[in-house]
Amino acid sequence: MRAVAVALAFLALPALADWTSFRGDAAMTGVAKDPLPAVLAPRWTFEAGDGFEGTAAIAGGVVYVGSLDGRLYALDLATGKERFRYAAKGEIKSSPAVDGGKVFFGDEAGTFHALDAKDGKPAWTFVADGAFTSSPTVAADARGRKLVLVGSYDGALYALEAATGKLAWKLETDNYVHASPAVAGGKVYVAGCDGFLRGLKLEDGSEVVKVPLGGYTAATPALAGSRAYLGTFENQFLAIDLAGAQVLWRYEHPERKFPFYASAALAGEVVIVGGRDKLIHALDAASGKARWTFDTPARVESSPVVVGGRVAVASKSGDLYLLGLADGKSQWQYATGSALAASPAVADGWLVIGTLDGSVLAFAAEPKGASQ
Repeated sequence: MRAVAVALAFLALPALADWTSFRGDAAMTGVAKDPLPAVLAPRWTFEAGDGFEGTAAIAGGVVYVGSLDGRLYALDLATGKERFRYAAKGEIKSSPAVDGGKVFFGDEAGTFHALDAKDGKPAWTFVADGAFTSSPTVAADARGRKLVLVGSYDGALYALEAATGKLAWKLETDNYVHASPAVAGGKVYVAGCDGFLRGLKLEDGSEVVKVPLGGYTAATPALAGSRAYLGTFENQFLAIDLAGAQVLWRYEHPERKFPFYASAALAGEVVIVGGRDKLIHALDAASGKARWTFDTPARVESSPVVVGGRVAVASKSGDLYLLGLADGKSQWQYATGSALAASPAVADGWLVIGTLDGSVLAFAAEPKGASQ
């Protein structure tokens, strides 16, 4: 009986999940499925030819990350050893997405790439009229067709067939599309530099929701139920009712008036977001009132990740933190020595992040016997 109980308890444990895209899932919630150890230890460092602005993807024990040196690197998660590198056409600021055995990402020269995730061989490319800084999202439509959704600085949101790269549909906006698209309930939501949040049918790209934000945005909307959460360059953070196509509340710090560039993370009743005001803000999801703020030494352009009862956040000061979700108090801190603009990727008990001086840093539990 005891063996059966142990077996049932094991089966009840949640399966480990990868971090396959910019915010961890198609709804862009910024929530990690796997726990992190109470204290993280640096485990390995990888050096590239230039800095990292995009967030790593972690899938199948491999870290995929694009660099400003124009290369996509595949690194072994356990050791940091390079598995392959792929030369793109320009700088890579787009965070990769991994799905169906392929790695998808764009470059600043306007080329979007699909690679074999095992060996880095190109599967297909797609060329737009502007840079791909937006990170891709992969989702299946009602017919089961896998689409890769990504915005471009040519002002368009593209839906490409994941298998072939063929254009399925295209939406033209009135300005750059810097943010990444979020998907939920058969709809795609994208915010643009034209100051609108749009909701589209995933199958054909037809517009069903259009909400004015009161300012342009680079932030990716985070979705929960019928709501979207995102910040703008007008120093405000918004909650939007998607069903009613209206803004529910606006948050603005009473003293520090700076833009919200980073994307938010969602944790039930709390929304976490970093600002260029150097603060991490925890807001009540229902009312928009501040629950707590955490001060960092520099502006925050990195997007936070909720992991269990903590929040992983990074500042351009080079400081990496784990904060208590309930109170915002620092539970762990690490000084990387270089500015951080990329966001953490969390999977399998690991935290991986790239720095602007060209390093990829990986943290996990300290190996057994290491302190002896």
